[in-house]
Amino acid sequence: MRVAVIGAGWAGCAAAVEATRLGQQVTLLEAARIPGGRARRIDGQWHDGSALPLDNGQHILIGAYSETLRLMADLGLDASTLLLRMPLRLQFPDGSGLLFPSLPAPLDAFAGILRARGWSWRDKTSLLLAATRWQLSGFRCAPELSVAQLCRKLTPGVMATLIEPLCVAALNTPAGRASGQVFLRVLRDALFSQSGGSNLLLPRTDLSALLPNAALAWLAQRGADVRLGTRVLTLAPAGAGWQVDGETFERVILACPPGEAARLVLNTGLPCEAWAAQANGLRFEAITTVYVSSAGSRLAQPMLALHASAPEGDAPAQFVFDRGQLGGPDGLLAFVVSASQGDSAALTQRVLAQARQQLGLTQAIAVQTIVEKRATFACLPGLLRPGAQLLPGLLACGDYVDGPYPATLEGAVRSGSQAARIAIK
Repeated sequence: MRVAVIGAGWAGCAAAVEATRLGQQVTLLEAARIPGGRARRIDGQWHDGSALPLDNGQHILIGAYSETLRLMADLGLDASTLLLRMPLRLQFPDGSGLLFPSLPAPLDAFAGILRARGWSWRDKTSLLLAATRWQLSGFRCAPELSVAQLCRKLTPGVMATLIEPLCVAALNTPAGRASGQVFLRVLRDALFSQSGGSNLLLPRTDLSALLPNAALAWLAQRGADVRLGTRVLTLAPAGAGWQVDGETFERVILACPPGEAARLVLNTGLPCEAWAAQANGLRFEAITTVYVSSAGSRLAQPMLALHASAPEGDAPAQFVFDRGQLGGPDGLLAFVVSASQGDSAALTQRVLAQARQQLGLTQAIAVQTIVEKRATFACLPGLLRPGAQLLPGLLACGDYVDGPYPATLEGAVRSGSQAARIAIK
Protein backbone atom coordinates (compact mmCIF):
# COMPACT_ATOMS: atom_id res chain seq x y z
CA MET A 1 0.00 0.00 0.00
CA ARG A 2 0.98 3.63 -0.43
CA VAL A 3 1.21 5.19 3.03
CA ALA A 4 1.60 8.92 3.68
CA VAL A 5 3.13 9.97 6.99
CA ILE A 6 2.61 13.67 7.63
CA GLY A 7 5.30 14.96 9.97
CA ALA A 8 8.93 13.89 10.53
CA GLY A 9 9.20 14.36 14.27
CA TRP A 10 10.14 11.35 16.36
CA ALA A 11 6.64 9.88 16.08
CA GLY A 12 6.54 10.36 12.31
CA CYS A 13 10.01 8.86 11.88
CA ALA A 14 8.97 5.83 13.93
CA ALA A 15 5.75 5.43 11.94
CA ALA A 16 7.53 5.72 8.58
CA VAL A 17 10.23 3.22 9.56
CA GLU A 18 7.70 0.70 10.90
CA ALA A 19 5.44 0.98 7.84
CA THR A 20 8.46 0.53 5.55
CA ARG A 21 9.64 -2.46 7.61
CA LEU A 22 6.18 -3.98 7.11
CA GLY A 23 6.61 -3.75 3.34
CA GLN A 24 4.62 -0.63 2.49
CA GLN A 25 5.55 2.21 0.12
CA VAL A 26 5.98 5.24 2.37
CA THR A 27 5.95 8.94 1.58
CA LEU A 28 7.14 11.10 4.50
CA LEU A 29 6.13 14.76 4.34
CA GLU A 30 7.60 17.36 6.69
CA ALA A 31 6.92 21.10 6.70
CA ALA A 32 10.31 22.02 8.20
CA ARG A 33 13.67 21.49 6.53
CA ILE A 34 15.17 19.77 9.57
CA PRO A 35 13.54 16.58 10.90
CA GLY A 36 12.94 15.93 14.56
CA GLY A 37 9.99 18.16 15.45
CA ARG A 38 10.37 19.40 19.02
CA ALA A 39 13.62 17.44 19.50
CA ARG A 40 15.98 18.63 16.79
CA ARG A 41 19.18 20.51 16.05
CA ILE A 42 19.13 24.24 15.42
CA ASP A 43 21.84 26.50 14.04
CA GLY A 44 22.94 28.73 16.91
CA GLN A 45 25.72 31.30 17.11
CA TRP A 46 28.45 32.38 19.48
CA HIS A 47 28.70 36.06 20.32
CA ASP A 48 31.21 36.59 17.50
CA GLY A 49 28.77 35.19 14.96
CA SER A 50 30.53 31.84 14.48
CA ALA A 51 28.40 28.72 14.15
CA LEU A 52 27.28 26.87 17.27
CA PRO A 53 25.06 23.81 16.70
CA LEU A 54 22.50 23.58 19.50
CA ASP A 55 19.33 21.67 20.28
CA ASN A 56 15.94 23.34 20.49
CA GLY A 57 15.76 21.96 24.02
CA GLN A 58 17.77 19.72 26.30
CA HIS A 59 16.28 16.23 26.19
CA ILE A 60 17.29 13.11 28.04
CA LEU A 61 16.34 9.47 27.70
CA ILE A 62 16.22 6.77 30.36
CA GLY A 63 16.94 3.07 30.30
CA ALA A 64 13.23 2.22 30.31
CA TYR A 65 12.83 3.77 26.83
CA SER A 66 12.79 0.31 25.27
CA GLU A 67 11.03 1.24 22.01
CA THR A 68 13.33 4.18 21.33
CA LEU A 69 16.42 2.06 21.98
CA ARG A 70 15.04 -0.71 19.77
CA LEU A 71 14.39 1.75 16.95
CA MET A 72 17.91 3.16 17.26
CA ALA A 73 19.32 -0.35 17.00
CA ASP A 74 17.16 -1.11 13.94
CA LEU A 75 18.56 2.01 12.29
CA GLY A 76 22.11 0.83 12.92
CA LEU A 77 22.83 3.38 15.63
CA ASP A 78 25.16 2.55 18.51
CA ALA A 79 23.38 3.78 21.63
CA SER A 80 26.47 3.16 23.77
CA THR A 81 28.37 5.72 21.68
CA LEU A 82 25.60 8.26 21.17
CA LEU A 83 24.29 8.19 24.75
CA LEU A 84 26.12 8.49 28.05
CA ARG A 85 24.54 5.90 30.34
CA MET A 86 24.79 6.51 34.08
CA PRO A 87 22.83 5.45 37.17
CA LEU A 88 20.01 7.81 38.11
CA ARG A 89 21.38 10.95 39.73
CA LEU A 90 19.26 13.73 41.10
CA GLN A 91 22.12 15.45 42.89
CA PHE A 92 22.59 19.11 43.65
CA PRO A 93 25.82 21.13 43.40
CA ASP A 94 26.61 20.51 47.09
CA GLY A 95 26.44 16.72 46.56
CA SER A 96 23.11 16.24 48.31
CA GLY A 97 20.28 14.32 46.72
CA LEU A 98 19.62 10.88 45.28
CA LEU A 99 22.10 8.53 43.61
CA PHE A 100 21.09 5.01 42.62
CA PRO A 101 23.69 2.24 42.88
CA SER A 102 24.14 -0.37 40.14
CA LEU A 103 21.76 -2.99 41.53
CA PRO A 104 18.76 -4.86 40.07
CA ALA A 105 15.42 -3.04 40.27
CA PRO A 106 13.83 -2.29 42.67
CA LEU A 107 16.80 -2.80 45.00
CA ASP A 108 18.60 0.13 43.38
CA ALA A 109 15.68 2.44 44.20
CA PHE A 110 15.42 1.35 47.83
CA ALA A 111 19.19 1.46 48.33
CA GLY A 112 19.33 4.88 46.72
CA ILE A 113 16.66 6.19 49.07
CA LEU A 114 18.45 4.80 52.14
CA ARG A 115 21.77 6.34 51.04
CA ALA A 116 20.38 9.73 49.93
CA ARG A 117 22.57 12.57 51.14
CA GLY A 118 21.02 15.51 52.94
CA TRP A 119 17.86 13.59 53.89
CA SER A 120 16.82 12.85 57.44
CA TRP A 121 15.58 9.41 58.46
CA ARG A 122 12.08 10.91 58.53
CA ASP A 123 12.53 11.94 54.88
CA LYS A 124 13.72 8.48 53.88
CA THR A 125 11.04 6.65 55.85
CA SER A 126 8.25 8.74 54.36
CA LEU A 127 9.42 7.92 50.83
CA LEU A 128 9.96 4.22 51.53
CA LEU A 129 6.46 3.94 52.97
CA ALA A 130 4.98 5.80 50.01
CA ALA A 131 6.86 3.62 47.52
CA THR A 132 5.56 0.51 49.29
CA ARG A 133 1.99 1.83 49.13
CA TRP A 134 2.36 2.59 45.43
CA GLN A 135 3.67 -0.91 44.73
CA LEU A 136 0.84 -2.56 46.69
CA SER A 137 -1.71 -0.48 44.74
CA GLY A 138 -0.24 -1.61 41.42
CA PHE A 139 0.95 1.96 40.81
CA ARG A 140 -2.59 3.18 40.32
CA CYS A 141 -4.55 5.97 41.96
CA ALA A 142 -7.79 7.87 41.47
CA PRO A 143 -7.58 9.67 38.11
CA GLU A 144 -8.47 13.04 39.64
CA LEU A 145 -5.46 13.10 41.97
CA SER A 146 -2.59 15.48 41.31
CA VAL A 147 1.01 14.52 42.08
CA ALA A 148 0.95 16.86 45.08
CA GLN A 149 -2.18 15.15 46.43
CA LEU A 150 -0.72 11.72 45.73
CA CYS A 151 2.42 12.63 47.69
CA ARG A 152 0.76 14.57 50.51
CA LYS A 153 2.28 12.29 53.19
CA LEU A 154 5.84 12.88 52.06
CA THR A 155 8.05 15.32 53.92
CA PRO A 156 8.68 18.81 52.52
CA GLY A 157 12.33 17.88 51.97
CA VAL A 158 11.48 14.91 49.77
CA MET A 159 8.91 16.94 47.87
CA ALA A 160 11.38 19.77 47.19
CA THR A 161 14.44 17.69 46.30
CA LEU A 162 12.90 14.67 44.55
CA ILE A 163 9.20 14.70 43.70
CA GLU A 164 8.90 18.23 42.35
CA PRO A 165 12.04 18.14 40.13
CA LEU A 166 11.26 14.60 38.97
CA CYS A 167 7.65 15.51 38.17
CA VAL A 168 8.53 18.61 36.20
CA ALA A 169 11.30 16.74 34.37
CA ALA A 170 9.06 13.80 33.40
CA LEU A 171 5.68 15.51 32.90
CA ASN A 172 6.74 19.15 32.33
CA THR A 173 3.87 20.08 34.60
CA PRO A 174 4.21 21.30 38.22
CA ALA A 175 3.30 18.76 40.90
CA GLY A 176 0.32 20.81 42.05
CA ARG A 177 -1.50 20.26 38.76
CA ALA A 178 0.19 17.19 37.24
CA SER A 179 -1.55 13.84 36.87
CA GLY A 180 -0.79 11.48 39.75
CA GLN A 181 -1.71 8.44 37.65
CA VAL A 182 0.68 9.28 34.81
CA PHE A 183 3.41 10.06 37.35
CA LEU A 184 2.92 6.65 38.94
CA ARG A 185 3.21 4.96 35.53
CA VAL A 186 6.51 6.75 34.94
CA LEU A 187 7.77 5.71 38.38
CA ARG A 188 6.72 2.11 37.81
CA ASP A 189 8.45 1.73 34.46
CA ALA A 190 11.51 3.79 35.31
CA LEU A 191 12.27 2.83 38.90
CA PHE A 192 10.59 -0.46 39.75
CA SER A 193 10.17 -2.60 36.63
CA GLN A 194 13.53 -3.44 35.06
CA SER A 195 17.19 -3.34 35.89
CA GLY A 196 18.73 -0.27 34.32
CA GLY A 197 15.33 1.26 33.64
CA SER A 198 16.15 4.25 35.81
CA ASN A 199 19.52 4.86 34.14
CA LEU A 200 19.98 8.31 32.65
CA LEU A 201 20.86 8.30 28.94
CA LEU A 202 22.32 11.70 28.10
CA PRO A 203 22.78 12.54 24.39
CA ARG A 204 26.38 13.02 23.26
CA THR A 205 25.32 14.41 19.91
CA ASP A 206 22.69 16.81 18.61
CA LEU A 207 19.12 15.55 18.67
CA SER A 208 18.72 15.38 14.89
CA ALA A 209 21.76 13.11 14.66
CA LEU A 210 20.51 11.04 17.59
CA LEU A 211 17.65 9.49 15.58
CA PRO A 212 15.79 11.54 12.90
CA ASN A 213 18.71 11.88 10.44
CA ALA A 214 19.41 8.16 10.62
CA ALA A 215 15.72 7.38 10.15
CA LEU A 216 15.53 9.48 6.99
CA ALA A 217 18.70 7.90 5.60
CA TRP A 218 17.35 4.41 6.38
CA LEU A 219 14.06 5.24 4.66
CA ALA A 220 15.75 6.67 1.56
CA GLN A 221 17.90 3.54 1.21
CA ARG A 222 14.73 1.44 1.14
CA GLY A 223 12.91 3.47 -1.48
CA ALA A 224 10.76 5.69 0.69
CA ASP A 225 9.96 9.17 -0.64
CA VAL A 226 11.15 11.75 1.90
CA ARG A 227 10.02 15.34 1.30
CA LEU A 228 11.29 18.03 3.65
CA GLY A 229 10.05 21.62 3.44
CA THR A 230 6.62 20.39 2.29
CA ARG A 231 3.58 21.49 4.27
CA VAL A 232 0.42 19.52 3.57
CA LEU A 233 -2.49 21.82 2.75
CA THR A 234 -5.40 19.47 2.05
CA LEU A 235 -6.60 16.04 3.08
CA ALA A 236 -9.66 14.53 1.42
CA PRO A 237 -11.31 11.10 1.16
CA ALA A 238 -10.86 9.34 -2.16
CA GLY A 239 -12.82 6.10 -2.50
CA ALA A 240 -11.25 3.56 -0.14
CA GLY A 241 -8.25 5.80 0.37
CA TRP A 242 -7.19 9.41 0.84
CA GLN A 243 -5.87 12.30 -1.17
CA VAL A 244 -3.04 14.35 0.30
CA ASP A 245 -2.73 17.56 -1.74
CA GLY A 246 -4.27 15.68 -4.65
CA GLU A 247 -2.02 12.61 -4.38
CA THR A 248 -3.74 9.29 -3.57
CA PHE A 249 -2.73 6.99 -0.72
CA GLU A 250 -4.36 3.93 0.82
CA ARG A 251 -3.35 4.98 4.35
CA VAL A 252 -2.52 8.30 6.00
CA ILE A 253 -0.84 8.74 9.38
CA LEU A 254 -0.99 12.20 10.89
CA ALA A 255 2.26 12.71 12.82
CA CYS A 256 2.02 16.51 12.89
CA PRO A 257 1.19 18.69 15.93
CA PRO A 258 -2.36 18.29 17.29
CA GLY A 259 -3.57 21.67 16.03
CA GLU A 260 -2.32 20.93 12.53
CA ALA A 261 -3.86 17.45 12.59
CA ALA A 262 -7.19 18.96 13.70
CA ARG A 263 -7.05 21.48 10.84
CA LEU A 264 -6.55 18.73 8.28
CA VAL A 265 -9.28 16.41 9.56
CA LEU A 266 -11.86 19.17 9.96
CA ASN A 267 -11.36 20.15 6.33
CA THR A 268 -12.24 16.63 5.16
CA GLY A 269 -15.92 17.29 5.81
CA LEU A 270 -16.20 13.96 7.61
CA PRO A 271 -17.42 13.47 11.20
CA CYS A 272 -14.19 14.16 13.10
CA GLU A 273 -15.40 17.04 15.28
CA ALA A 274 -15.07 15.15 18.58
CA TRP A 275 -11.49 14.10 17.85
CA ALA A 276 -10.55 17.59 16.68
CA ALA A 277 -12.14 19.13 19.78
CA GLN A 278 -9.99 16.94 22.03
CA ALA A 279 -6.87 17.78 20.03
CA ASN A 280 -7.61 21.50 20.04
CA GLY A 281 -8.59 21.39 23.72
CA LEU A 282 -5.13 20.33 24.91
CA ARG A 283 -3.27 22.89 26.97
CA PHE A 284 0.45 23.25 26.58
CA GLU A 285 3.51 23.94 28.70
CA ALA A 286 6.66 25.72 27.55
CA ILE A 287 10.27 24.70 28.12
CA THR A 288 13.03 27.29 28.05
CA THR A 289 16.67 26.32 27.56
CA VAL A 290 19.23 28.97 28.41
CA TYR A 291 22.64 28.23 26.90
CA VAL A 292 25.41 29.83 28.92
CA SER A 293 29.15 30.13 28.31
CA SER A 294 31.48 30.00 31.30
CA ALA A 295 35.10 29.64 30.19
CA GLY A 296 37.00 26.91 32.02
CA SER A 297 33.96 25.71 33.96
CA ARG A 298 33.29 22.02 34.45
CA LEU A 299 30.45 20.72 36.59
CA ALA A 300 30.87 17.89 39.06
CA GLN A 301 28.48 15.80 36.94
CA PRO A 302 27.23 16.06 33.34
CA MET A 303 23.77 16.81 34.81
CA LEU A 304 22.95 18.48 38.10
CA ALA A 305 19.67 19.34 39.78
CA LEU A 306 19.25 22.91 40.97
CA HIS A 307 17.28 24.35 43.84
CA ALA A 308 14.44 25.96 41.93
CA SER A 309 11.68 28.33 42.84
CA ALA A 310 8.61 28.71 40.65
CA PRO A 311 9.54 29.43 36.99
CA GLU A 312 8.75 33.11 37.52
CA GLY A 313 10.87 33.24 40.72
CA ASP A 314 14.51 34.10 41.39
CA ALA A 315 15.76 30.56 40.66
CA PRO A 316 13.76 29.28 37.68
CA ALA A 317 15.99 26.48 36.30
CA GLN A 318 15.51 22.95 37.63
CA PHE A 319 18.51 21.34 35.92
CA VAL A 320 21.81 22.24 34.29
CA PHE A 321 23.78 20.15 31.78
CA ASP A 322 27.49 20.41 31.08
CA ARG A 323 27.61 20.17 27.30
CA GLY A 324 31.40 20.00 27.43
CA GLN A 325 31.08 16.57 29.04
CA LEU A 326 28.51 15.52 26.42
CA GLY A 327 30.40 16.09 23.20
CA GLY A 328 29.96 19.86 23.00
CA PRO A 329 32.33 22.79 23.54
CA ASP A 330 33.99 23.11 26.93
CA GLY A 331 32.32 25.66 29.17
CA LEU A 332 28.94 25.48 27.41
CA LEU A 333 26.11 24.84 29.88
CA ALA A 334 22.41 24.29 29.23
CA PHE A 335 20.01 25.46 31.95
CA VAL A 336 16.52 23.97 31.65
CA VAL A 337 13.37 25.73 32.86
CA SER A 338 10.45 23.33 32.55
CA ALA A 339 6.88 24.69 32.57
CA SER A 340 8.47 28.09 31.94
CA GLN A 341 6.59 31.38 31.97
CA GLY A 342 7.21 35.04 31.32
CA ASP A 343 9.55 37.14 29.21
CA SER A 344 12.58 35.21 27.90
CA ALA A 345 15.01 38.10 28.42
CA ALA A 346 14.03 38.49 32.07
CA LEU A 347 14.10 34.71 32.51
CA THR A 348 17.63 34.60 31.09
CA GLN A 349 18.84 37.17 33.61
CA ARG A 350 17.31 35.20 36.48
CA VAL A 351 19.04 32.04 35.25
CA LEU A 352 22.38 33.86 35.14
CA ALA A 353 21.84 35.05 38.70
CA GLN A 354 20.98 31.46 39.71
CA ALA A 355 24.19 30.23 38.02
CA ARG A 356 26.23 32.71 40.04
CA GLN A 357 24.52 31.90 43.32
CA GLN A 358 24.26 28.10 43.12
CA LEU A 359 27.28 27.23 40.94
CA GLY A 360 29.63 30.14 41.58
CA LEU A 361 29.79 30.99 37.86
CA THR A 362 30.59 34.68 38.25
CA GLN A 363 31.71 35.07 34.62
CA ALA A 364 28.80 33.27 33.01
CA ILE A 365 27.49 34.85 29.78
CA ALA A 366 24.21 34.00 28.06
CA VAL A 367 24.79 32.62 24.56
CA GLN A 368 21.26 31.86 23.38
CA THR A 369 17.85 31.34 24.93
CA ILE A 370 15.39 29.02 23.20
CA VAL A 371 11.75 28.95 24.19
CA GLU A 372 9.69 26.01 22.93
CA LYS A 373 6.26 27.47 23.69
CA ARG A 374 4.28 24.29 23.02
CA ALA A 375 6.92 21.83 24.18
CA THR A 376 4.47 19.39 25.77
CA PHE A 377 0.80 19.07 26.54
CA ALA A 378 -0.11 19.89 30.13
CA CYS A 379 -0.38 16.47 31.79
CA LEU A 380 -3.38 17.21 34.00
CA PRO A 381 -5.40 14.83 36.20
CA GLY A 382 -8.21 13.09 34.31
CA LEU A 383 -7.03 14.46 30.94
CA LEU A 384 -8.80 12.91 27.95
CA ARG A 385 -6.41 12.70 25.01
CA PRO A 386 -7.43 12.06 21.39
CA GLY A 387 -7.16 8.48 20.17
CA ALA A 388 -5.00 7.05 17.40
CA GLN A 389 -7.86 5.85 15.16
CA LEU A 390 -9.86 8.58 13.41
CA LEU A 391 -11.47 7.02 10.35
CA PRO A 392 -10.80 3.94 8.21
CA GLY A 393 -7.29 4.36 6.82
CA LEU A 394 -6.66 7.57 8.77
CA LEU A 395 -4.67 7.51 12.00
CA ALA A 396 -2.85 9.93 14.26
CA CYS A 397 0.30 9.53 16.28
CA GLY A 398 2.38 11.70 18.56
CA ASP A 399 3.23 12.06 22.21
CA TYR A 400 -0.16 13.74 22.74
CA VAL A 401 -2.21 10.77 21.47
CA ASP A 402 -3.95 8.67 24.12
CA GLY A 403 -1.49 6.48 25.96
CA PRO A 404 0.07 5.77 29.35
CA TYR A 405 3.03 8.14 29.06
CA PRO A 406 3.44 11.90 29.25
CA ALA A 407 4.92 13.91 26.39
CA THR A 408 8.26 12.14 26.05
CA LEU A 409 10.44 10.86 23.21
CA GLU A 410 9.48 7.31 24.20
CA GLY A 411 5.79 8.20 24.08
CA ALA A 412 6.23 9.64 20.58
CA VAL A 413 8.15 6.62 19.27
CA ARG A 414 5.70 4.12 20.76
CA SER A 415 2.75 6.03 19.31
CA GLY A 416 4.31 6.20 15.84
CA SER A 417 5.21 2.52 15.69
CA GLN A 418 1.78 1.49 16.95
CA ALA A 419 -0.04 3.71 14.43
CA ALA A 420 1.87 2.11 11.59
CA ARG A 421 1.03 -1.40 12.79
CA ILE A 422 -2.66 -0.52 13.13
CA ALA A 423 -2.69 1.05 9.68
CA ILE A 424 -1.23 -2.03 8.01
CA LYS A 425 -3.62 -4.54 9.60
